[in-house]
Amino acid sequence: MNRRLALFISLVLILGGYTAFTRYRQQSQAPPATADRQEQTDALLARAFADKLSNLQVEGRGVVDTILPDDSDGSRHQRFILRLATGRTLLVAHNIDLAPRLEALGRGDEVDFAGEYEWNPRGGVLHWTHHDPEGRHPAGWLRHNSRTYR
Repeated sequence: MNRRLALFISLVLILGGYTAFTRYRQQSQAPPATADRQEQTDALLARAFADKLSNLQVEGRGVVDTILPDDSDGSRHQRFILRLATGRTLLVAHNIDLAPRLEALGRGDEVDFAGEYEWNPRGGVLHWTHHDPEGRHPAGWLRHNSRTYR
């Protein structure tokens, strides 16, 4: 093979790898909450609550209703209750041993979320709102004041 062809192929491979990496990074970033996604999440959470379902990956948005004390039994968790557009509430248990604490969180603040829903009689718990250091669980996140916490 001549040198120009080898150089051309090398450049194509490098450009292709860079493009794939850029797309991967964009996909791994927390997507913005949309009205359609919110409606889907609200419907899913309503069904999950009614049917007592758990282990569901969900994304959505809520407004901080109550800020609770941290749970320091075992892994430390920042806890707060979100009120969803449907009026239903959702307890968020955000592991602050694996992800940063949400800064300056206040009642009435909007929080976008992605994590795992677990049913309970009060509306459910959202956890896994962070990365999994062992890579075995889908990564979650929280977004507050334009900052994403993983």
